[in-house]
Amino acid sequence: METKAVVMALAALAQETRLGIFRLLVQIGPDGLAASRIAEQMAIPPSSLSFHLKELSYAGLIAARQDGRFLYYSANMGAMNALLGFLTANCCGGVACMPPAATSSVHSL
Repeated sequence: METKAVVMALAALAQETRLGIFRLLVQIGPDGLAASRIAEQMAIPPSSLSFHLKELSYAGLIAARQDGRFLYYSANMGAMNALLGFLTANCCGGVACMPPAATSSVHSL
């Protein structure tokens, strides 16, 4: 994954509503959700939702497909895995990472 794409993805996720939308779509899986259901589940007005979906789409983190009158959005798992791969490449300098007990003091995200 190119650095520019990583920065765009991280910038898109660095906002509470967009992060919530993305996490919801990851949980839902490949079938995705109609925009109206996303708005309902996240309690987001449609005009705000459109803006957030556009930002996530532009960053390549979600994909849209039309089914009749509805647009269904789903997480782009390939992009998510590429982002995670980029962030963890060369993890711990090629040596075994800290044991799980040592990482328990790290705050969860």
